[in-house]
Amino acid sequence: METFESRYEEYRKAVEAYLQGLFKGKPHWKDLYEAMRYSLLAGGKRIRPVLTLEFARLAGMDWQTALPVACALELVHTYSLIHDDLPCMDDDDLRRGKPTNHKVFGETLAVLAGDALQPEAFHLILTAPGLPTERRAACALILAQAAGADGMVAGQVIDTLHAPSTQEELTEVHRLKTGAMIAGACKLGAAAAGEEALLAAAEEYGYQLGLAFQIRDDMLDVIGTDEFGKPIGSDKEEGKVTFVDLLGLDGCDRAVLAATERAKAAVSEWDRGGFLGDLADSLAERNK
Repeated sequence: METFESRYEEYRKAVEAYLQGLFKGKPHWKDLYEAMRYSLLAGGKRIRPVLTLEFARLAGMDWQTALPVACALELVHTYSLIHDDLPCMDDDDLRRGKPTNHKVFGETLAVLAGDALQPEAFHLILTAPGLPTERRAACALILAQAAGADGMVAGQVIDTLHAPSTQEELTEVHRLKTGAMIAGACKLGAAAAGEEALLAAAEEYGYQLGLAFQIRDDMLDVIGTDEFGKPIGSDKEEGKVTFVDLLGLDGCDRAVLAATERAKAAVSEWDRGGFLGDLADSLAERNK
């Protein structure tokens, strides 16, 4: 675990340093930059960019060359959180233990900050130094598919407007809303390195990790503490059906472990040193 933790921290620090360098200008619309940076630099585990960097490393690439691609996905993830918290969506007051973007900057600027983060993500990919044009294009396509109308946004639509209530429906929501972006992060690392043979394993690992992550999230909405960083019990207040309602806490525990094992099996031939396995195990037991 010491090797896992030290490598994770090395990746996380590199991501934080890269993100710190973005949107630092002072144009007369600097309030937009401030709103973007507020959410982008609000902390978090940086799981998605870490996955991109590790898959790039496993594919034989200098992982630092993949930093723009990894951070591009984090920009899209951040936009989704800003919009997710809006009154018209989940109407949350806290994110990562801090007031949500619209609580600080108002709804209009929060929406626009999220809007701006999306094209800026593709700008990072399409201008990434050290990547051939065809790899940049492949990475941009992966991110577009993960975040678009057949990926994350589709999951959000089903979750907020279609009232999913069965295990099959919830699994679809989690596959689209959470799994698509985590799988996309994994695939981005392989694509940045030009290693097509790794793409299928990366995708399966990401989807299974995403399912385990979201079921654990459902559990923490019931048993979490202030460490969780989000309001506890919000799903119940909103009348949402979750995996806890369908499987109970013990059943959710078993489902998380099963998805975690499937994730680890998907990359067993590639996971030299066991970083991906250790990451999956750590997320299965997380408290925040």
